[in-house]
Amino acid sequence: MAVFARIGRLFRGFLSLFISGLEARNPEALMEAARQDFRDKMAQYNMGLARMAGLAERLKNQIKTKSLRAQELERRILANHQAGNMELAGSLARELQELKADLTTDTQELKDTEDSYQANLRQARIVQKEFEDKVRKLETQLSQVKIKEAQAEAAAALGNAAFTVGDLGDTMKTVEEILAKRYEVSAGKARVARDLVDLEMVQEKESERRALEQAALAEFLASQGVQAAATTETTPAVKEIGPTAETK
Repeated sequence: MAVFARIGRLFRGFLSLFISGLEARNPEALMEAARQDFRDKMAQYNMGLARMAGLAERLKNQIKTKSLRAQELERRILANHQAGNMELAGSLARELQELKADLTTDTQELKDTEDSYQANLRQARIVQKEFEDKVRKLETQLSQVKIKEAQAEAAAALGNAAFTVGDLGDTMKTVEEILAKRYEVSAGKARVARDLVDLEMVQEKESERRALEQAALAEFLASQGVQAAATTETTPAVKEIGPTAETK
């Protein structure tokens, strides 16, 4: 039996550790469980308040009914006393006396019930307010804990991956070599393209273009009756364009 008891204690210990670990990893679940437990208790408490409020309403109706009965008895007592029915008037007076005693008791019970209801209602409101404040405080604390945990994780990640610019030396050297090779290739292609250009042919094309321009200008001036001025330079003299004025 002692062995089984020890095994049972050990099992309960492992189960407690397992549950404690789950609680530590899931505080949100604990908070939700606390909320649900509070809601269940408040529901039971509200049912008690509802029964108390119902009792107060029943006492109110009972007092109202008895008050009306007392007024009726008073009228009957007076009527029978005036009519000389003394025995009936006395019986009704005795009934009225007992009824008024009941009314006094009911009135006191109603007062006690109302006082108790209001006190319990205030207590329920206070407890609910304290619980809501506690939940907000825990939610704020949980948010702060998450922020600190995130900061700690980020710091740990940075610590594990700490580096300096010198750690990138090999990579940056490789990039530098690649760029240098690309520059050499591009510069070489540009030089080859430049060297392949026939400068003499370019000059001939340029002279031909100027000659064609001068021929076109001479043709235009001739059509306008303007004599082109002979120049040794490539740039022609500027002449006024238009028909020549006739001399008289």
